[in-house]
Amino acid sequence: MRWRLPEERPAEPPTGFKIAHPMLSQDGSRAGFTGVSLGGALPYGVLDEAHCVYGLRHRAPHRRCDCGFHSVHDRTAAEAMLCTAEHRTAVLLEVSVLGAYIRFELGFRYARQRVRTATVGPCSCGSVAVALADAGWGRPGWRALAASCAGCVRGRPSVSLATFARLGGEGLRVRAVRAGGGAAPSGGDLPEGLGVSELVAEAALLQARLDWFQTQLVRLEPGERGSGQG
Repeated sequence: MRWRLPEERPAEPPTGFKIAHPMLSQDGSRAGFTGVSLGGALPYGVLDEAHCVYGLRHRAPHRRCDCGFHSVHDRTAAEAMLCTAEHRTAVLLEVSVLGAYIRFELGFRYARQRVRTATVGPCSCGSVAVALADAGWGRPGWRALAASCAGCVRGRPSVSLATFARLGGEGLRVRAVRAGGGAAPSGGDLPEGLGVSELVAEAALLQARLDWFQTQLVRLEPGERGSGQG
């Protein structure tokens, strides 16, 4: 006799929580995420479908495999994973669980997902993040990003939080929080599209880069500054 798993037919997609690293495509045209454990080598979009990480041809999630997207039921449980050293630069995601899914005691394994909200922690210096900057590692064709304040961005490739949301598409919202989890002073979520929050963040990034370049110019000797002229 074969036991069948109980089937659920919810009126709305269930909500899950997980952590992931924000990613930016090499050409800067797309934003996505990559997981912190199983499947971490495969960046995914804001709205995406899971595939078997072992290269098998079955559809995810398969009952006899551990493929598929993973998330937990409880937001606090996902936030707790951000405390570990290797996950400090990850962001917290709130996702809609789509398609077929398998429910476990602590969470879901499922076929498709849409990332609704990404919560970005503070910069490594402790200041509120206004951007996601090159984290110094990545995947083929993708750069990993980490939270950064305007002062720490300097010359690194970066995007403002709202620009990341716009590149991700699908209504993604990006939220910055202070150390300890409080909402950032600038307040609330950054929706897709160009608004006041994005303009402020972009202006802060531009000013930080100008200050950094000005500092480098001051350090150069007068002869070095003119050596490029013919």
